[in-house]
Formats: sequence, structure tokens, C-alpha cells
Amino acid sequence: MRKLQGLRKASHFGPTLIVTTIGFLFGTYYWWEGPAYVIAFGIFCGQLIVGWTNDLYDYQDDLSHNRTKKPLVAGLITPSYLRKWIYFMTPFAFFANLFGPLGINGGLVYMLGIACGLAYNFYFKFTFASPLPYAIAFAALPSSIAISKEITPPTWMWLGGALFGMAAHFINVIKDMDQDQQSGINGLPQRLGKKRSIIAALVLIALGALTLWVNPQGF
Repeated sequence: MRKLQGLRKASHFGPTLIVTTIGFLFGTYYWWEGPAYVIAFGIFCGQLIVGWTNDLYDYQDDLSHNRTKKPLVAGLITPSYLRKWIYFMTPFAFFANLFGPLGINGGLVYMLGIACGLAYNFYFKFTFASPLPYAIAFAALPSSIAISKEITPPTWMWLGGALFGMAAHFINVIKDMDQDQQSGINGLPQRLGKKRSIIAALVLIALGALTLWVNPQGF
């Protein structure tokens, strides 16, 4: 049970569940409830990879800051154990998404979002362009489901997703910003500071909401 709890915590389970739920809702709209569960399962598998690799990559930094809420630091799981699950889940997530209801095209678009999550973990969070992977990943999520039905994603869908994704990035970084700066993690929010990051997040949320509101065709 300790290892299961560790895997759950390392997955950043709250955000993972939110993203999975969003995928399920879009799945029920474009498909129906049955395929929507399969789509949600594939999305869940992809999000596990992003969360797990984030905790694995940040292990030494989390250790140096004594972040005991992190499962690796707390000793619930070991880095080698988490690495084994990442190796297992990566091909499994590809299979679940490419050969499920999303199909090859929709599955590839969604996995592009997962690739962006990994790129953020290993590179972009240190750069000025740190919001970019979030923008692409959040735009890819709903778009992949539309594409699976051979529907061109409307502008409001990918643009709104991108704006909300960037807002999520700013919000997510704020709580650990001081420690991130000490560790040399200098993404855009760290460069702007807490106050400006909060303002940026609010502006992006407002623009995202406006994008959805002005959509003349509804959902």
C-alpha cells in the first residue's frame, strides 16, 4: 500500500484527475459515455508519465529542500521503482491512445501534449519559454478528441485551452517560486516574480473565459 500511495502522490494526482475529467467530458460530447471512459483511461495513463517523470527529475532538488511531502523524499518509493513504472507506462500509454477511440491522428495529437509535458520537465521550466509546453498540451487535449471524429478543432477550443494552460503554469509555480529560484529554475514566472505571475495568471484566465464566451456556436 505504501508503494501504491507513493505512485499516486508522484503522479500529482489532483491535476492528473482534473485533466482526465476534462478529457472524459469532451469524450462524452464528441462520442458517448462508453468510448469516453476509454479516452479518459488513455489520458490518465499519459498524465501519469508526466507526473512521475517530474518527481523523478526533481528528486535531488526536492531532497535538498527537504520536501517531505514528495513520495521519493518521504521514502514511500525509490527512484528505481518509479523509473520501472515509467518504462512500463510509456509504451502502454502510446498503445492506449493510438489504438483507442482517439485513433492514430487524435492519439498523436494527445501524445504531442504529453511530449510537451516531458519537455517542460527536462528543459523548458528553466527557460523564458516555460509557458509554451503548457499552452500546447492544454490545446492538444480537447483538440485530439475533436480530431478523433474528423472534426477540425474550432479556434475557441485550442486557443482557450492554450490560455488556460498558461494560466495553470503560473498558478502551479507560485507556491515553490522562492525555492525554485534558489535551485536555478528560472522559467518565466520565476523571472516575473510572484506578484506579476499572479497578475499574468488572472489576465490569462480572463482571456480564456472571454474566448469561450465570444464563441457563437456554444460548446
